[in-house]
Amino acid sequence: MQRLQSLIRTSPITLPSLKATHCLAIKSGSIADLYTANNLITSYSKCAQLPLAHQLFDEMPHRDTVSWNAIISCYANTSDLDYTWKLLNNMRISGHIIDSHTFGSILKGVARARSIDLGKQIHSVMIKMRFNENVFSGSALLDMYAKCGRVDDALVVFRYMPKCNFVSWNTLIAGYSRVGDVEMAFWLLRCQEMEGVGIDDGTVAPLLTLLDGVEFCGLVMQLHCKIVKRGLEDFNIVSNALIMAYSECYCLQDAERVFDGASVCRDIVTWNSMLAAYLLHKKEDLAFEVFIDMQSFGFEPDDYSYTGVISHCFAKQNKIRGESLHGLVIKRGLQVSVPVSNALIAMYLGFDNRGMEDASKIFFSMDVKDSCTWNSVLAGYVQVGWSEKALRLFVQMRYLFVEIDDYTFSTVIRCCSDLATLQLGQQVHVLSLKVGFDTNKYVGSSLIFMYSKCGVIEDARKSFETTFSDNAIVWNSIIFGYAQHGQGNIALELFNLMRERKMKPDHITFVAVLTACSHNGLVEEGRKIIQSMESDFGIPLRTEHYACAIDLYGRAGHLEEARALVETMPFEPDGMVLRTLLGACRSCGDIELASHVAKTLLELEPEDHSTYVLLSDLYGRLEMWDEKASVTRLMRERHVKKVPGWSWIEVKNEVHAFNADDHSHPQCEEIYKLLLQLKEGTELFDNFVG
Repeated sequence: MQRLQSLIRTSPITLPSLKATHCLAIKSGSIADLYTANNLITSYSKCAQLPLAHQLFDEMPHRDTVSWNAIISCYANTSDLDYTWKLLNNMRISGHIIDSHTFGSILKGVARARSIDLGKQIHSVMIKMRFNENVFSGSALLDMYAKCGRVDDALVVFRYMPKCNFVSWNTLIAGYSRVGDVEMAFWLLRCQEMEGVGIDDGTVAPLLTLLDGVEFCGLVMQLHCKIVKRGLEDFNIVSNALIMAYSECYCLQDAERVFDGASVCRDIVTWNSMLAAYLLHKKEDLAFEVFIDMQSFGFEPDDYSYTGVISHCFAKQNKIRGESLHGLVIKRGLQVSVPVSNALIAMYLGFDNRGMEDASKIFFSMDVKDSCTWNSVLAGYVQVGWSEKALRLFVQMRYLFVEIDDYTFSTVIRCCSDLATLQLGQQVHVLSLKVGFDTNKYVGSSLIFMYSKCGVIEDARKSFETTFSDNAIVWNSIIFGYAQHGQGNIALELFNLMRERKMKPDHITFVAVLTACSHNGLVEEGRKIIQSMESDFGIPLRTEHYACAIDLYGRAGHLEEARALVETMPFEPDGMVLRTLLGACRSCGDIELASHVAKTLLELEPEDHSTYVLLSDLYGRLEMWDEKASVTRLMRERHVKKVPGWSWIEVKNEVHAFNADDHSHPQCEEIYKLLLQLKEGTELFDNFVG
């Protein structure tokens, strides 16, 4: 008997060895021993073999409180709380004594499942049986309320406990830390020390997670001193939390010192913390060095390590490094990890349009995908202009019952905007109404944009009115909508209404307002807005604001003012600003300034076709045919092709697209014949009127 009990206690818990031990217990007849059977139930639970544990429990001729606690703990750990509650009632009916371990096991499961209603029922039973005053079960009750976010209820439980140990204090501090209440968490720390209750790693680690801004730097240092004084700096959880706290308080050198000092107690989380710190501070090269060093020291990078370094390789200059990491992922067999594959997809989408093909290959090779995977590829298709593919992917998501969130709806509505498919956009709108996402700020903003682009500004306004508009994103969309529809005065009225409602505008708001002024010739209003941006709203002018202002002055014929604005910019003008100035030159017919701007643009962005087109059009307007021909020749020499503009129309839920001199449409002959008739009819009418 003693040998068998020793075997159960000391054997590694694997299912084959556990079954062998169970067989040996049956063969020897010791299965009837309560200690042996209870240990086997607990061991089956640790191996996640609930049916076998329950079968053994049912076969036991005699049970004690430990037996019931063991099976209750099994079900609580699997979050099957309904059956756990049923077992508790059966235990009471059977006459067995319910003890603090019974409640502790159930409350642990309740906390994991965040089932506050069941937690309250357990609490009422505990009060009846006076177990709420027990330190062990009281701490479990405290933990349950804290993890369910009911920290005020946890505090009430804490105050009624006759005796509180350091576990109770730590649980309450962790609860207030989890909800972000800095003041209350540190007040509890002071009270804990005043009561003479010792602090440990479980006390300080949650507090450090609260300190995530430069204003907390001094507080992190004070807490660090307390940690050193108490000899807690060698605990992994403390050093890891310190690294992250210093990093998020913008004290990177202090984070490095903690990391260097933790050489004895480093674990994978320590390395990942330092890796995340470097990435947070845009030190990608140092982060990559940490990624390599951790492997040199025998630490195998985990999903977090790979997703961190991969997610910061989205820039074109990091393409080789990103592809190398992809190779390493394949070599280590980590492509089966959904987070790692998602990071790779996002990385390739950040490179260029050709990266979409690599992202698609990863997507279609994944056996398991989550909603983030689908959303990333969906957004990628829209990013490269594959809107029709994106819509097909959305249909597939619906067919496979993939979870659809606000990001999915926003992206799909954007597809409808790009294709100007009003009827399909309306269908997606109805679907968003059904699932309750229509009032979401991102979905609402996309709907406003879609209706505006499809020419139905009235429906755009309705979407604006029904969306929860406490965010600048929604206001920006409707202001842009009215600006693009030539209703600048309404756009300005909305901007003023936004200010009346104390809504804080962002830099995009001013792009929208300046666009409205530009499209409607509201020069004086636009000038006032430009002058008030930094002084009244604290928003410095960005490149896009200068471009809008230049377009405003250029359309109004104030070319000198536009030129002066470019010359006074606090930074070098980029291609967008210069192209806008070139467009203004074309409108005003200033060939001298246009030539100067075009020369700069051709040096800055020689592959962009729009510069050549603007300059060629200006030469054509001024009948400077030799210069126009030279621009065409230069385009040919540099292999620059004009991207044709498209027009489209939706007829019976089908989109028909056309570009200049296009003959690909199946009804091409009929269309051109009708256009010719319309043209001839217009000429006859003009002659008749004349």
